[in-house]
Amino acid sequence: MGLNEALAARREAVLERWFQAVLATYPADTARFLASGADPFANPVGHTVREGLGRLYDRFVTDVPASELSSAIDGIVRIRAVQEFTPSAAVGFVYTLRGIVREELAGAALDLSGQAELESGIDRLALVAFDVYMQCREKIFEIRVREIKESQLLAARCGS
Repeated sequence: MGLNEALAARREAVLERWFQAVLATYPADTARFLASGADPFANPVGHTVREGLGRLYDRFVTDVPASELSSAIDGIVRIRAVQEFTPSAAVGFVYTLRGIVREELAGAALDLSGQAELESGIDRLALVAFDVYMQCREKIFEIRVREIKESQLLAARCGS
């Protein structure tokens, strides 16, 4: 069995553990809330993270181009960028996948090429996640600068 087949066979177990690993990066009360319910209206962040991890994992397993990885990871990283995680904390959840997959595939006896493929795939995910994070942070800073300029302009008009 090749790497992609082994990853596909363990999809649900890997995704649940990965979701729990992401939740562990939040305070306990927030993590409990995010884990509760999958309703996108009552719990949009929890829903986005759970669904985003599934889309990202499916694309990771099929080895798609970086642009498709970017669209899959966007929602998760966008949330973490707005929540002002540090860059390493915002994208660090990608690296938790490495340990989870290693444990889940321990009996699959991957050859060296399969292990190398796994390592480079996760590194590629992390690089895409970092790019998305930086784009989100740049957008946030652009918005803040525009708000400051508008408030100064308004203050200048009201002061005259």
